[in-house]
Amino acid sequence: MRTTKPMKLRRGAKAPGFPNPALARQALVLQPLRRASAIATVARSVALAVKRALCGFGAALLVTGCAQFIIPTPPPSDPSGAFMPLTKPIIAVGDTQEHEPTGFPTHDNDGAVDAYVEVAQRPPGQPLFGRRILEWVLVHHPSEPVIHLGDLLDMSCRSEIDRMRAVFSAATQPSAILPGNHDGLMFGIFNHPVVGKVLESAGHGWYRACVRGAREDGDVTRLNPRDAVVDKREFITTYLNFLSSGPRPIDGLAPPPAAGDARISWRSRNPDGFLEAIEANLFDGHGYANSFIAQKLRLPAAAGAARRVVVIGLDTNQVDALVGTLDALRSISPGDIGHIRADQLEAIAPWVDEARRAGDIIVFAGHHNWNRLSFGSQARLGAVMAKLDHPLVYISAHTHTGYWASHRLGQRSLLELNVSSLSDWPIAYRRIQFAVDEEAKRLKVTAEIMPHLGAPPRDDEDLLRAWESTVCANTGYTASKIEREVLDIVRLQKESRGSLFEWLYEGVGEWCQPCLQSLYESGMRYQDAMLEAIDQFYRDFADEAAEVRTLRPPASCGERPVSACIAALREARPEDLDATIRLFKEKAQFVDVINRQFDGLKDSRLRAYMTCRAVVSARIDYDLTPDDRRTGRGEGNRRALDFFRTEATVGMD
Repeated sequence: MRTTKPMKLRRGAKAPGFPNPALARQALVLQPLRRASAIATVARSVALAVKRALCGFGAALLVTGCAQFIIPTPPPSDPSGAFMPLTKPIIAVGDTQEHEPTGFPTHDNDGAVDAYVEVAQRPPGQPLFGRRILEWVLVHHPSEPVIHLGDLLDMSCRSEIDRMRAVFSAATQPSAILPGNHDGLMFGIFNHPVVGKVLESAGHGWYRACVRGAREDGDVTRLNPRDAVVDKREFITTYLNFLSSGPRPIDGLAPPPAAGDARISWRSRNPDGFLEAIEANLFDGHGYANSFIAQKLRLPAAAGAARRVVVIGLDTNQVDALVGTLDALRSISPGDIGHIRADQLEAIAPWVDEARRAGDIIVFAGHHNWNRLSFGSQARLGAVMAKLDHPLVYISAHTHTGYWASHRLGQRSLLELNVSSLSDWPIAYRRIQFAVDEEAKRLKVTAEIMPHLGAPPRDDEDLLRAWESTVCANTGYTASKIEREVLDIVRLQKESRGSLFEWLYEGVGEWCQPCLQSLYESGMRYQDAMLEAIDQFYRDFADEAAEVRTLRPPASCGERPVSACIAALREARPEDLDATIRLFKEKAQFVDVINRQFDGLKDSRLRAYMTCRAVVSARIDYDLTPDDRRTGRGEGNRRALDFFRTEATVGMD
């Protein structure tokens, strides 16, 4: 679920049609058949189904294509002006996409589809160490407020949100999190009514993908999906609980009810607080994805600033059941197109009126980039923006690329800053300040690309050197040594991830045992790559860091130490499907047990090492991906969209 959005559009998405069960069963009955023959049969059936789907929905595809693939236009060159600072810096990050890697393997997250749709499955360094990047950002900007622009999670597993809660709990600065499409939808794509319906295949799949360490036991009909997955309502509830009762509780914000529909309206009594107001609407049952949370943020004022700047953080992920179904029929991932409903804009209307009366400047922010908002959402939000008598700015994420863009809202210009990702290259974030030229009625947005070495990065190599100098240099190892280790793992992962035919074959269903065998074998290859990454970490530090020597494998390893147990797991050769599933679960449990212990490591050198590996993994995965498959993430594409630009202005025209 990852991606620049054409990628995110397809990430993990099932084909529009599925193999004819009768044909598939017939192929399996005629045993012994070679697997290649079964794959070919499935592929032909899928191709026919896809062809029929395209014929049936061709008109809809033509219509929706207009909204999906509009290339943003960079803003024009800035005129000179006399700009006065309005704010101190804030930090904007996006798309951390913390991923649970040890659940049961699913067709939607299989490495084979990664051979067809890049980065369906990220390099092993990301699920093991990726959250350390956000942690590093928070540690190195302790006094600057942080806005997370969404996609905190990946699959929307409870384990993912628990790990990210721990990262934010250790931070010292105020922060706000806007929901992304991955924050409450499975993989950011599927809007499944799983709560209370664990027997539905889709809900069951979501639940099993989130079972940490593949530890599911007993009768699946007795399992509660809420134990493993986090839907949109619960994501918002968990966030509100963190704000109300976390390490820095907000005065006057009561915890929301755990179930049922609920309306939350809160205002801060602290005139200097970063988080000024919250409006939320929570829906239970099948309507959970239409829940929303909007937040009003007060930016820290620069010395002598004559006007205040507030950010209205929108929830661009109001996806009701009808929209989710229609989007899927049109071959659009429901989460890929952003939706802002009228009820949310009605809830924030008092904020807009108050800001106008006070002479405040409103900056809007949301997860989805402007061109990925539905036409209706653009029109509704545009009508709100048209009431403002100051220049218009919108800050977004979602694309994983980062750019500046200029849009037209009737006779007005809208400046958009899109921040890049903390999960895919280019790994970067922005340090943002605002200034105004009152006479010219122009607003300036300064957005440094971070990290940097005293000057803005001019290219990807500058950005990589900044990470190496600020992070990798603190590991005690050279960046080249870490790169060699990571290169071996990422290359192995890419070479062993399977083919599109295998992916189609694996998606037939659980009744097909050879298909399950292929799926679990593919899942084990990814577990093996993570085992290798853990082993490298252990060997690099076991003789130097006492904390690493305290890492303990699961009880199934007996008295064997970490490296010996990893070797035994990787050397095992199962003889049938049952043995394959058992071995997969043992490997997943090992990775989960060690990954939990990684979060407890305190040594700054170890933390720097994990951060460095996550960054380097993303860069090497990018380098090993052909340019024509980067889907807009190539450096040339980003340069054309002003990725390396660090400031732009917008006026009232």
